[in-house]
Amino acid sequence: MTENVELAAEAARHRAEAPLWLPDGMVPIWDFLATYPIVLSLIVMVVGIGVAVIGRAMVLNWGNKLIRRTSPDLGPRLIRIVANVAALMVGYIALVLAIQVLGLAERVEQVLIRILLSLLILRLIKSAMRASHLGLEILSRIRDRYEIVEERTLPLFDLIMTILIIGAAAYALLMVWDINPTAWLASAGVIGIAVGFAARDTLANLFAGFFIIADSPYKLGDYIVLDSGDRGEVTKVGIRSTRLLTRDDVEITVPNSEMANSKIYNESGGRWVKFRIRLKVGVAYGSDVDEVVELLEGIAANHDSVCKDPTPRVRMRGFGDSSLDFELLCWVDLPVERGRVTHELYMKIYKALNETGIEIPFPQRDLWVRDGGEIRLNQASKE
Repeated sequence: MTENVELAAEAARHRAEAPLWLPDGMVPIWDFLATYPIVLSLIVMVVGIGVAVIGRAMVLNWGNKLIRRTSPDLGPRLIRIVANVAALMVGYIALVLAIQVLGLAERVEQVLIRILLSLLILRLIKSAMRASHLGLEILSRIRDRYEIVEERTLPLFDLIMTILIIGAAAYALLMVWDINPTAWLASAGVIGIAVGFAARDTLANLFAGFFIIADSPYKLGDYIVLDSGDRGEVTKVGIRSTRLLTRDDVEITVPNSEMANSKIYNESGGRWVKFRIRLKVGVAYGSDVDEVVELLEGIAANHDSVCKDPTPRVRMRGFGDSSLDFELLCWVDLPVERGRVTHELYMKIYKALNETGIEIPFPQRDLWVRDGGEIRLNQASKE
């Protein structure tokens, strides 16, 4: 009899007490289920996860209706992040309560809760990164208030936010496991100095990448020419390097430290963010220059791939040895169209000049041959 009483007392000590927020009418049911802690733990866990799933669906449904009118593209993404975070928090609380009602040893209970909290922090890192990127994207659209946050500077600010989020999460993880971060920070400082000396080139490329993204001398899609003679379309502006795709479909990777210290010719830059084409055309002396200008401008203006703004223009560049030198200037939207459009314009110009009777000159040379001490004209050759 005495042994039974002691066992009952021991079970009562391990029995989970009812939470303070639980209604008084539910306390007897809680006390009954507390006799079977595993069943109670499963019920708490299932109920908590169910509340999290239902709450997430309700937030997505109502939130999308409220915010879709103001921001149809970014609003649903923001609501989804908020709903996921709320569901994670509710699910975490449910799992913690499920562990506590089991009546485990205090040490085991603390370890399990710390493991759950660590998993929650790791999952929140992903949501925080998405939220920061979405927030920067929203700020980039408010040009009148936040001019520094633009589409070209998003990678820079996104990287800074990522570093801050990871640093805060690492600090939180250390605090969860009762680890003093001071020693780790001191060790990180020593390691940072060593890494700085060992990876100078990498760090130089890293900082150069920051300045390139912030200064934006070129952007994705621009056609640039380097001092080395390499040229191509910018396909990626990374933190460490910039990638160019040449007309031969060969990708060139250039370290950002070299890009930052070299002269770059951006053929897609300038007043209009488009690609300019220059076509040199020579006509014979005596041609009607006004007719030539009108003909060349008309051919460019009627081409489907040539931009209407800025309008094509023709400039007379000088008097050549055997021709009047003109230059047709026009623009296309994409650098990859340069070769095709140049070919088509040259073909149309040649046909139009022939149809109008405007002569295309070519150099002529007279060849004199000395024969038996006499000089006589042998033939006229054309190059």
